[in-house]
Amino acid sequence: MLTENPPASPSPRARGKGSDFAELSRRMAAEGLLGRRPLYYTLRLGTVGLALAGGVAAFLVLGDSWSQLFVAAALAVVFGQLALAAHDLAHRQVFSRRRPSEAGGLLVADVLLGMSYGWWMDKHTRHHANPNHGRKDPDVAPDLLVWSRRQASRAQGPARFIGRHQAALFFPLLTLEGLNLSFSSFKALRGPAVKRPRLEGTLLVVHFAVYFGGLFAVLSPGKALAFVAVHQGLFGICLGSVFAPNHKGMPMVEEGERLDFLRRQVLTSRNVTGGVFVDVFMGGLNHQIEHHLFPSMPTPALRRAQVITERYCAELGIPYCRTGLFASYATALRHLRSAGEPLREAR
Repeated sequence: MLTENPPASPSPRARGKGSDFAELSRRMAAEGLLGRRPLYYTLRLGTVGLALAGGVAAFLVLGDSWSQLFVAAALAVVFGQLALAAHDLAHRQVFSRRRPSEAGGLLVADVLLGMSYGWWMDKHTRHHANPNHGRKDPDVAPDLLVWSRRQASRAQGPARFIGRHQAALFFPLLTLEGLNLSFSSFKALRGPAVKRPRLEGTLLVVHFAVYFGGLFAVLSPGKALAFVAVHQGLFGICLGSVFAPNHKGMPMVEEGERLDFLRRQVLTSRNVTGGVFVDVFMGGLNHQIEHHLFPSMPTPALRRAQVITERYCAELGIPYCRTGLFASYATALRHLRSAGEPLREAR
């Protein structure tokens, strides 16, 4: 929970309400960081598409073999990159207009991944508006896990048991995340989040008809089920490993706490340091602070934006968090253990 107001700006410039972010936005625009990067996304999406095609070709060539489990592992990584591509399409980083962004999102999310684009867009938009808000951010809603001691004190059902051991169970539970996204997508078709339920429902059915139809047509039932377990399990771990470092363990915002846009995004987000591997693995989301401040900023611009943002936050006296990948996991797990402490004490 945020327990104190950030220090006031020492800058001599007069700033009205909300103008701290406006100044940062002007600096980004002056550096040309807000424009589209079509060549980058052509190469990136083309590479992921070729990797997917290569995985499918390997699957067809190997036939009914236990070697398919290596293909399942490789396709889990490819699916992780597809999810990051869907994320960028949703934020209009690839296309500036809504229609091509939506068409691309439906293709990648619904058809290729088996996840509702409309449902995920609604959920992710609410997360961006109120990151780490105890009641408004769906990513920290107390479902199976609790993210604060206040949530732990009110936990019911499975969350009461899982919350006691959630730090140890976190990565094992991630193996179910891919299936959870698909289940939640079908469930959301009956709610208001999905604006075109018939279209998305049809696309989801097509995805799973091809996915399971192909598996059971080529593999024996036992091998097909093992393929699903490896593929979906590793896909869930890939997703969780990318998204968990960004906000978990950062301050939670409770009802009644007021922060302007700049501080709300910076204080609740964490950047992950690293080189090219981290950039590729996390699809640019290692620059989470800059992504939350400028969601439509293309991935290749985020590294330069990070330098500008960190310097600007130093001018204003706003804490700016950067840490290594494994250190971020350790922080997130410590936070989960601390949040679940009331449940352990209540036994």
